[in-house]
Formats: sequence, structure tokens, C-alpha cells
Amino acid sequence: MENIEQHIEALIFSSEQSIRTEEILYCLQATFERDFTTEDVIKNLGNIKKKYDDETMAIELVKLNNGYQFLTKKNYHAMVSLLQAQRAKKKLSQAAMETLAIIAYKQPVTKIDVEQIRGVNCDYSIQKLLEKELIAIVGKSETVGKPILYGTSNLFMDYFGINSINELPHIKELTDSSSTIGEAAE
Repeated sequence: MENIEQHIEALIFSSEQSIRTEEILYCLQATFERDFTTEDVIKNLGNIKKKYDDETMAIELVKLNNGYQFLTKKNYHAMVSLLQAQRAKKKLSQAAMETLAIIAYKQPVTKIDVEQIRGVNCDYSIQKLLEKELIAIVGKSETVGKPILYGTSNLFMDYFGINSINELPHIKELTDSSSTIGEAAE
């Protein structure tokens, strides 16, 4: 057989929810263009379960909601919970995303500049972005009052999976021509 067990593992791993035996069977038959039985799938699931029952493995195969899913073993729940709690703190509100986008594209930029573009007070959003270390203070402006200048941080790059600010999409790529009113002048 052509690594059926590994194909089943890949299906389980890539599924966001538990995957039913029927779904696995369908995918195998479509991929290999031959008949498989439910017993074939169940036999391979047993082998996979046995493999992950080994105490050296951090995950296990669990039957859940009439399907199968890889889950972290109970010994690791506390640590995984810490990671999930930390990542949950990093979720951004719409206001914070708008503020962050302005800072990313206009940096270095002052709070007043951001507020003029957004049309609302940005104190809270900027404070949250600083706490999450997605932006940083990069200096002071030479204008009256010497306001603080903000720019993106290295964590910003990690968070959005880019290597440099140059990898951000160009603003022209983001504008949707379907939302314009009237006809374009020639």
C-alpha cells in the first residue's frame, strides 16, 4: 500500500475538527482511485492510535464526536493553556488594526497624525499596541511640542509573517475599484 497510514495521519492533522471515518474513506478512494473499506480505515486508525499512545509522544489520537482528532496529552495541558492565553491577548480590535495599519504605512508617525487620518482619539489603541509590542517609540518629531514618533516593532514582522515593511501590500493593491462612485476620468 502507498503509505495509507501516513495519508490518514495527514488528514487528521490538517482537519480543524474531528474527521469522520466516512470522510477519510472518501479521501482515500478519491486519491488512490480504488476501493477501501471502513475496516481498512479503522485498522489504520488503530495503528496510528497505538503509535501515538507511546509515552514519548506529546499528542494522542482521540475519538471525538464520531470522528478522530489529534489532541495534546493531559500532561501538557497546563503549558498549552499558557500559550493559548498569551496568544489570546494578542488579538487586535478593529480600531487597533486600523491604527496599526496607519503606523505601518506612514511610519514614523505621531499620534496626532494617526488621529487625523482615523478621525477619532487613538490613545487606547496606541497604548494596547505598545503593550503588545507591535509598535515602538522610535523618536521625537522636530515639530512644535516634539511629539513622540511611532513605528512598527520586530514583533510586528513576526505577527504578520513578513521579513520587512517592504513586504506589506502596496496601498494601490488594497483599494477596491468596485466601491468608487461614477466613472473614471480618461
